[in-house]
Amino acid sequence: MSHPPIRRAIVIVLDSLGIGELPDAAAFGDEGSDTLGHIAARVPLAVPALRSLGLGRVSNLGPPAGTPVPSPAETQAATPVPLGAFGRMAQSAPAKDSVTGHWELMGLVVDRPFPVFPHGFPADRLEEFERRIGRRTLGNTVASGTVIIEELGREHLRTGFPIVYTSADSVFQIAAHEEVVPIDELYRQCEIAYEMFVAGMGVGRVIARPFVGRPGSFRRTANRRDFAIRPTGPTVLDRLVAANRDVLAIGKIEDLFAGQGITRAVHTRSDEEAMDRVEEAVREGGGALVFANLVDFDAQYGHRNNVEGYAQNLERFDARLGRLLPLLRPGDLLLLTADHGNDPTTPSTDHSREYVPVLAAGEAVRPGTDLGTRATFADLGATVAEALGVEGTGCGTSFFRELVS
Repeated sequence: MSHPPIRRAIVIVLDSLGIGELPDAAAFGDEGSDTLGHIAARVPLAVPALRSLGLGRVSNLGPPAGTPVPSPAETQAATPVPLGAFGRMAQSAPAKDSVTGHWELMGLVVDRPFPVFPHGFPADRLEEFERRIGRRTLGNTVASGTVIIEELGREHLRTGFPIVYTSADSVFQIAAHEEVVPIDELYRQCEIAYEMFVAGMGVGRVIARPFVGRPGSFRRTANRRDFAIRPTGPTVLDRLVAANRDVLAIGKIEDLFAGQGITRAVHTRSDEEAMDRVEEAVREGGGALVFANLVDFDAQYGHRNNVEGYAQNLERFDARLGRLLPLLRPGDLLLLTADHGNDPTTPSTDHSREYVPVLAAGEAVRPGTDLGTRATFADLGATVAEALGVEGTGCGTSFFRELVS
């Protein structure tokens, strides 16, 4: 098959769009999780662009919105050949957080999870943190961010003490009202926490969680910021930068890689804004890699068990995808995937251990290519490296030749 050389890869991560439990999900407390499948079972989804690329071939997507449920034979007969390539990927690292997920997507597989703190952080370490920031803290427990703000927000307003909490992931989170703790001061506290808990204890991330409002109507703002541990080895991003190729990070990508292997970064306040920036980059035609994270799926809907909101965000993204596909240039390769699951239909508000989809589109991609089940997210990074002609990291197996053969 003759095709133009791949000049640019566009990778969009739909944060938390899992498509079914991994074989070891029970060991993570996630048996039965299926983020997309369970959402589709409750809300018929109008996602024609995603369906056209083959998402229904690798997930329990259900029939399109507004259509009767067909029989299996009718489904097989009526399903057109996808316009792109489709498959699913398993995470090989023993984790289910955003940092390890994104690292693995770019060819860095960790061999052990970051430490977690199911009973809160050690008292002596937290006391030292309080000494360094010059004030006491509230919380120090495992909690949902929106719940703990409602529980402790009134006391926070009265005392000015920041709220510290963690989750099933390796995170040190600090919530503070923007009128009580200015953003710059909150970020300063996060930098102190980074030194103590990330650099000092190997925690995966510190997250600033600013909020506004009054008791009973608190809401988190878009001034969230992630302070992630630096990658522990080379990634495909590093390989691209070493080859003098341009890497544009959109959304929280820069935070997840601690700025490493990135030449330009744009932080965004919503998935809509992130897609605006992706669309702009595609129109401009520059860059070797455009790498975007759509965090609202996870932060706004998955962690809040908001099934309807998650479904609506999928439909909004699908509309943007429908606009993006005609903009792709002959040398563009578009890859859609996720970094873990977060099933909003389960009692848990934490990430879930699931397969993630991988969908590919572009003039060079052979329609209807079934990529099967990939053993590691790192296959995507290996594919990006081969497509763009740079050295890989040694992790993962490229499926580039399957796409274009």
